Amino acid sequence: MKKALLFISSMMALAPLGYSWGFFAHRHINRLAVFTLPPPMIKFYKKNIEYLSERAVDPDRRRYAIEDEAPRHYIDLDVYGDSALQKMPRQWEKAVELYSEDTLKKYGILPWHIMVMKYRLTNAFLLKDPRSILKLSAELGHYIADANVPLHTTVNYNGQLTGQKGIHAFWETRLPELFFEDYDFFVGKATYLDDPLLNVWDAIAQAHMAVDSVLDMERALSEKIKEDKKYGYETRGQQTVRVYSKFYSRVYHSRLHGMVERQMRRSVKMIADFWYTCWVDAGQPDLTHLEEMGEEERERRWEELRQWKEKVFYHRLHEAEDGH
Repeated sequence: MKKALLFISSMMALAPLGYSWGFFAHRHINRLAVFTLPPPMIKFYKKNIEYLSERAVDPDRRRYAIEDEAPRHYIDLDVYGDSALQKMPRQWEKAVELYSEDTLKKYGILPWHIMVMKYRLTNAFLLKDPRSILKLSAELGHYIADANVPLHTTVNYNGQLTGQKGIHAFWETRLPELFFEDYDFFVGKATYLDDPLLNVWDAIAQAHMAVDSVLDMERALSEKIKEDKKYGYETRGQQTVRVYSKFYSRVYHSRLHGMVERQMRRSVKMIADFWYTCWVDAGQPDLTHLEEMGEEERERRWEELRQWKEKVFYHRLHEAEDGH
């Protein structure tokens, strides 16, 4: 009997911690974004919707394999002080001047990495490179969704500083899995973004302002509900795992007053807006007859684009120096 209990206890743990929306949510967010696209884009994206959904989680899959990957998923605004949202420079170069590149990388570069991905996706549309368009669309969707998660904007990302360890996966994985079917994802059509960087920072600001509610509501609830009601056990594959109970999850979800649904909706709309903006900025290329290209041809086209942009930059720089 004791051996059996030891075996069961060894298999029991809180559901694995997530550091983004969780595989379930990321896949559905990317998938839903496809249906907001305009006719010239939606056929290509719907044809590849399974790829876009499955590859939405690639950045999380490689975060422990690639050293520089983790900081791309968050920005710990609170380490910069109470007025971080007001004083933090939006442009990367100015932020580096104020805080140093090492400091920014230590506490997260999410908003600026989104802009890097936006730049790359625009280039992929310019080159009509279907493989790169899909890969970059899927991964851009991941980072944008992360920007809408409150706990991605604080150093207390998992409640580890307030005795709430596990709240990260609770908020962004457990709750969406339980209540997704009740959410309304009609978010309207994708629209062009005149200032994508401002849009990113607005999303991060909205998410960050919800941090206190995410933590305070769970802490208050935890003080009222006994542990045997707070947790339960579920079978995941061949493992029995300890999870936040459906009862506790339902009460917490209700106290959040639709926060998880709102942030998922914002993610869906923002992803579609970015995909659409990249396509427009690339000249609205025809996506109906994209042809897959070999690796040599792909490398050749990307190199030609790089050289062309270097020449454009060189001429503009000298024009500015000449006062033209």
